[in-house]
Amino acid sequence: MNINPFDILKNAQKMQEQMGVFQEKLANISAAGSAGGGMVEIDLNGKMETLAVRISPEIMDDREMLQDLVMAAFNAAVEKVREEIQRELGAMAGGLGISGLPGAGFPGQL
Repeated sequence: MNINPFDILKNAQKMQEQMGVFQEKLANISAAGSAGGGMVEIDLNGKMETLAVRISPEIMDDREMLQDLVMAAFNAAVEKVREEIQRELGAMAGGLGISGLPGAGFPGQL
């Protein structure tokens, strides 16, 4: 990997501006996770804030199953948000034009 330090300095201001824009975009990213064939659905935004939780009435009597479905739906929503953030980061990194900088996100670090 051959990174030119002058390229990094030249693009530092652009990176800061794009990170500011990216922070604003996080609130606009949203994803829904579901479990149990849609019996439990959870919506999250890019800041990992819960926007909505929907639970079907027929699952309300089985507490243990409900707990498992809520956890599965939340994890599914988190994974979808992470994928979207990685896409956004990849597009942003690709637009900087720094040689040697991968255009992909950072799996497992978000």
